[in-house]
Amino acid sequence: MAAAATMLSIQGDWDQVLREAEGEVWVSCKIPGKPTIRGSLTSKGISSDEVPEVTASEEFVVQEVTKNRITVSCPEENISCTFLSPYASFSHIHEKNVSYLDISSGGDLGVSSSTDQTFKSVLEGHTRDVFSCKFFPSGQEVLSGGLDSLVKVWSVNDGSCLVTMKGHRGSILDIAVVADGQNVISSGQDGTARLWDSAQGACIAVVDDSYSPINAIAVAEVGNAVNLGSPKETPSSREVGTEGKLVVLAREDKSLEGVSLHSRQSVFDFDGSDAFNCCTFISSVGVLAGGLDGNIIHVDIRNPKSAVETVSWSETPVLSLVPFRDTYVASYGNGTCYIPLKGSEQVLQLTGPNRQPVFQVAAWKKLVYTCCRDGFIRKYEIPDLG
Repeated sequence: MAAAATMLSIQGDWDQVLREAEGEVWVSCKIPGKPTIRGSLTSKGISSDEVPEVTASEEFVVQEVTKNRITVSCPEENISCTFLSPYASFSHIHEKNVSYLDISSGGDLGVSSSTDQTFKSVLEGHTRDVFSCKFFPSGQEVLSGGLDSLVKVWSVNDGSCLVTMKGHRGSILDIAVVADGQNVISSGQDGTARLWDSAQGACIAVVDDSYSPINAIAVAEVGNAVNLGSPKETPSSREVGTEGKLVVLAREDKSLEGVSLHSRQSVFDFDGSDAFNCCTFISSVGVLAGGLDGNIIHVDIRNPKSAVETVSWSETPVLSLVPFRDTYVASYGNGTCYIPLKGSEQVLQLTGPNRQPVFQVAAWKKLVYTCCRDGFIRKYEIPDLG
């Protein structure tokens, strides 16, 4: 179990409140094993360049303020944190909470899914809640999966459903596109991970079949970093681009397994401290996985017996992990999103949600998008991380 880190927190709408005369927001410093230090920040007005002039209660110090960024420290604990508010917020895109989103490879299109049985751009056809959606590399098609046990391919141009894939015996919990998208992978509540021909809608193979739900999957080229084995049977001619790739399975039973996509052989198996909710590659050999207990574990697939690192910024579940520049973004069930600063113990914290779960994060160049149970999609412009 990782030791919980000392963390600063701030009121989610601080940027709006502090633009008001005498506006006041709360700020706190949570220290494991000690009472939480609580204080406040107060606006004393707005400068000529529209930046709030902010003072802090005696427990805290305001180090820097801009229109959408504030850095606060707690001298007693020798800790500081920079908080970043959204560049833009979008509401009323869905009638209910926004459960997933993705950005196209060119950054010019976005797609989101919801528990209102839709995902937008307006693509309607799932009969129950839609849990996940991802662009194909071309940006012209979208892959989706949901509570109705179906995996679908959609046209971005006209919104039509091009292919429907049937075979799972329970909800689709995650999806991934392989290489250029001729093959895709899905994982489900039924404990299976399936490889599909995305053009014909046919299941090529069951990559993994276990009793435990597979909450998340991640696939990447790992080359010769580990022994991926050889197929016992000649692969189908419909199988394209699976050579050299490893698919990581994050399971409800606290296990994290790496399976060769081409040979279907298990490459590693790591036991966590709680159910795994999400996973991602941060390099060709590095995998991150987030747990129900708030832990983020870093595993090197070449030596997976023990974690390279385990961090815990929150005791609430880790809901998504996304690579970003030379670091990553992590979102949590309490509405917080952290970007760790490389080579430092400090983090950049994205604000906005008021203790509402942030289900998913997407990143493109300097931009980060989040989707939340409050129905908002938020857009952040991330400054250079030094």
